[in-house]
Amino acid sequence: MDLGFKALALTALLGSSLSLSQAAIAQTQPQQAPADQQVVPDAPAPQAPSALKGMGQMTPGIGSPSTTAASSTSTDAPRQAPSTQPPPSQTKDVQTAPPQNMTPEDIGPTLVRNTTYVEVPVTVKDPKGNPVAGLTWRDFKVYENDTWEPLKIFTVDPAPLSIAFVIDQSLTRDVMAKVNDSLSAFQGALSPYDEVAIFSYNNGAHEWTGFTGAQGNRVPAVLALAKSVGRDDLTPIDSGPFATCAIVKNGGCIDPNVQQGGSVGNPSFINIPKEIHTLNDAILAAAKELSTRPQGRRRIIYVISDGKEYGSKATYKDVLRYLQTNKIAVYGTAVGDSARWGEGYVSRLHLPFTMYDNRLAGYVLATGGILDSEGSLNGIEKSYAKLSQEARNQYTLVYSSHEPLIDDRYRKIEVRVDRPGVEVIAKKGYYPSGQDYQH
Repeated sequence: MDLGFKALALTALLGSSLSLSQAAIAQTQPQQAPADQQVVPDAPAPQAPSALKGMGQMTPGIGSPSTTAASSTSTDAPRQAPSTQPPPSQTKDVQTAPPQNMTPEDIGPTLVRNTTYVEVPVTVKDPKGNPVAGLTWRDFKVYENDTWEPLKIFTVDPAPLSIAFVIDQSLTRDVMAKVNDSLSAFQGALSPYDEVAIFSYNNGAHEWTGFTGAQGNRVPAVLALAKSVGRDDLTPIDSGPFATCAIVKNGGCIDPNVQQGGSVGNPSFINIPKEIHTLNDAILAAAKELSTRPQGRRRIIYVISDGKEYGSKATYKDVLRYLQTNKIAVYGTAVGDSARWGEGYVSRLHLPFTMYDNRLAGYVLATGGILDSEGSLNGIEKSYAKLSQEARNQYTLVYSSHEPLIDDRYRKIEVRVDRPGVEVIAKKGYYPSGQDYQH
């Protein structure tokens, strides 16, 4: 009995001592989170960036200070924030937009420089009439009003064409038949990047269609409508017994076959009627339509005619000024009398009080175009491709004019090429326009 009681008492004493020791350990150790709860650590404290060794601080727009200043500065000094203001020497170059609520007086004077860029397409041919390729900007010199102008832009890239095609319907029947047969070849001379408008004239100008795609189906349909039979080549009777048409009825000759030209007058003075060829009006109508085309396209008026001019309301001087103001060049294929060898050059001379026999040549020479004389159907068809190719592939010279901006006087242009025996074809001058001003 004594031994069992002692063992039971010892067991109770050891249990109480273990309980006291576990309670003491629980009081000394912190409470731990349950196993299912995740502990979030604290974020690291922000630290200032350390300077590069030997470079010091870097400031935008200023860079690092000198090495002497960096060496004399103590490493224990507090670091300063980099300055965001540019130095005084660079403040003048900074351009900022003014506030919207500021008036022009608050902003102050503004310096604006205006320049006038002049574009001069140039064609260079050798003595045989073939285009000369391979020239550079060093081979060209441009003079405006006898003053050398340095080139700003030089390019040989082909330009898209905006062509106003003008057909002379006042030609004689035999010449008009050749022109009608050649019209189907005109579209083949154009590229998909070109555009064309079609005009005709006889006694007044007529527009068949505005500008449309050169390779569209509209062009051949309109060209078919623009064909004409032409006119009869009549010779008035200005001498003999029937010259004055002595036998008249109701103010006219009884037999129109006798007085085919319709001349009137008396035996002492005969008035031979003049033919009507409104070339000036046709070119002006084409130029007005062409002036609306965007910049970057080469504006061309292509005329197929014998060059005769009489009866137009517009004068040659006014039409030529309009062309030279709107950067329009006139190209042409001379047919009929103007295409005959020798006669074509003589017809450029004008006798007072007579009809102009070849006014087309004046437009071509003044605007920098090319005139081709052809008498056969094959020659007319080839001239379409020849002239369109020469108009597209030209040397383009651009310079800045030294003349004042507010000036509408005519300015003469002369282009010289450093090659012997070549022919330089360029416009003779121009009138300034507000479209040429660049800010």
